[in-house]
Amino acid sequence: MYQRVGLPQAIGICLSLLRSSAPAGRSDQAGVAITTVSAPESTLGRVRQTYAKKDSFPPITQAYTKVSQVVRESGLLERTPWFYIIVGAAIALGFGAAITAFILLGDSWFQLIVAGVFGILFTQVAFLSHEAAHRTILTSGRANDTLGLILGNGIVGMSRDWWGSKHTRHHANPNRVSKDPDIEVDTIRFLQVDAEKVSGPMSLITRRQGWLFFPLLTLEGLNLHFLAFRHLLNFRHPVKDRWLELGLLALRFTLVLTPVFLFLPLGMAFAFVGVQMAVFGVYMGAAFAPNHKGMPIIDADAKLDFFTKQVRTSRNVSGGWWATWLMGGLNYQIEHHLFPSMPRPHLAQAREIVIEHCRTLGVPYTETTLLKSYGIVIRYLNDVGLSAADPFECGLVQKFRTKGI
Repeated sequence: MYQRVGLPQAIGICLSLLRSSAPAGRSDQAGVAITTVSAPESTLGRVRQTYAKKDSFPPITQAYTKVSQVVRESGLLERTPWFYIIVGAAIALGFGAAITAFILLGDSWFQLIVAGVFGILFTQVAFLSHEAAHRTILTSGRANDTLGLILGNGIVGMSRDWWGSKHTRHHANPNRVSKDPDIEVDTIRFLQVDAEKVSGPMSLITRRQGWLFFPLLTLEGLNLHFLAFRHLLNFRHPVKDRWLELGLLALRFTLVLTPVFLFLPLGMAFAFVGVQMAVFGVYMGAAFAPNHKGMPIIDADAKLDFFTKQVRTSRNVSGGWWATWLMGGLNYQIEHHLFPSMPRPHLAQAREIVIEHCRTLGVPYTETTLLKSYGIVIRYLNDVGLSAADPFECGLVQKFRTKGI
């Protein structure tokens, strides 16, 4: 069994070490090459973040073809309807219990617990919607698309078209500058070059964005709902099934919000919605954040083979079955990126095949615990955020410092 270690590549200097002939790597008892490097202390000031370029990693020809063949011959891409029937039934029972509790509790602040439960249940449905979008659950692509539409728009309150476009681009180019929408400029800056452009009051957030990351996720649920409506109401670009998506969103929010504001006092109703959205946002962010943040950033023009690109930019979370349930299979991020349509129950078996393949090729396979992954994310975001201009510092000094003068 190989040793699980973190890979806190907080700044880009680690990327050059990955291809260095210096003894930065090691192999464990299983022979899996694991590279653990840390940035040396510098007396020259902050080291500028760099990106992995086309020569950063040695090309591995036909690597994906070979591992894909083994996976396919092992039957790991076959559908598992029994598993998703069980998961769907469990979630349906959870909703039934939560609705019953809502009715029985009435005018009580204990309703906020019910709100939190709803936030968890909506996130679990989002995991299923994500898998349906990858055509993982059903045998027909059209049936998966329809299921994803019902789950995503009708229950979770997100836009299938918006999510599908964004997520497809992410899978094609994870952590690639200017091509992965998940590292584009937002409230959180994931690249130093973006953080350097922040000034004024916003820099107070950016410079501490690692510590503020999870508190800010309390607003992510509201943000996802807002982005869904903004995308669908933007008539300047075509959207397939625009009115169907809008109709499902309208029906969803009517069914979710009407009972809350009809049967609870106004203040309690707003608190209920706030808690539900906060739990949903934190849970969603906490499930997706460990997967790529703090892993190598790839230059926009880098030429990498598919296997190298997906494995080196992804991080798994250890924990077995409980982590799989908690994160909807996203704990096997490496395998998910290599085989997006693989059913959740088969990811653990695929992991063993990919580990063996990485050992043979000398490719680092990164896996760590959930808590350590959060620590890596926080450190990485804080390191990036320190590039933001100090609002209390002379602008001329900051300008010269950025230019290295």
